[in-house]
Amino acid sequence: MQEQTPKTWRHNSRVFNERAEEYDNWFENSLLFTIEKAAIQSLNISFSTPALEVGVGPGRFAEALQISLGIDPAMPPLLLAKKRGICSCQAIAEELPFAPSSLGAIFLLFTLCFLESPSRFLQECRRVLRHDAPLIVGLVPADSAWGQQLRRKKERGHPFYETAQLSTIAQLQQLLTEHGFLIFTSASTLYQTPEQLENFEEARPGLDENAGFVVIAARHNNK
Repeated sequence: MQEQTPKTWRHNSRVFNERAEEYDNWFENSLLFTIEKAAIQSLNISFSTPALEVGVGPGRFAEALQISLGIDPAMPPLLLAKKRGICSCQAIAEELPFAPSSLGAIFLLFTLCFLESPSRFLQECRRVLRHDAPLIVGLVPADSAWGQQLRRKKERGHPFYETAQLSTIAQLQQLLTEHGFLIFTSASTLYQTPEQLENFEEARPGLDENAGFVVIAARHNNK
C-alpha cells in the first residue's frame, strides 16, 4: 500500500471543500448508499461511546450509524455534518485530536484511499482506542468491478477520485496485521456491476475481492 507524500491531504480534500453540496446530494435516494449502510449494519457491532468517523464528510453514514463524532480535513462538509447532529472537528486521520484510550470505536469508511499515511493512522488508532474497542474499515477492493470503475475515473481525472490510491483486501489485511490488529468479523456486498446496479443486496459474511464493497471490523491484540 503506497503512502502519499507529506501534506497531500490538503490537495486531496480540496474538491470536497469546493463541491460539498454536490457530494452531499449524491446520497439522496441512493441505492448504493443503502446497500453499503446495510452491509456495515449487518456486522451488528456493539461499541461504547463516543465513536468517531474519520473522513465524516457531510455526516450521512455517521447519522445512520449513530456515530457521535466526526473529523474531516474539509470544512464545508463538516458544517453539513454538524447540521445532522455530529460533533465535528477539522482534523486529519494521521493526527487524531483525542486523548489516549478515549474512544469507543473508530470508523473509516471510503477514506482509506485518501489517507496521506495509513500506517500513521493505525498508530493513532492504537493510541486513542479503548481496550477491545473496534476499528471498522470500509473498502472498495481495487480489483473488483467497482474498483476498476473508480480507477478509470481516476485516470480520466474525475475530481472526486483523481487522488485515490485503491487497495486490495490482501493489502489491507497485511497493513492491519503489521500494526497488531486482528479482524474479528467482516462482510462483502455489491456483486452487481456498476452498470447493472438495480436491486438491493444483502451482505454476505466474509471477505471477497470480487465484491464492490467490503467492511472489516478489527481490534488491536495488545490492548
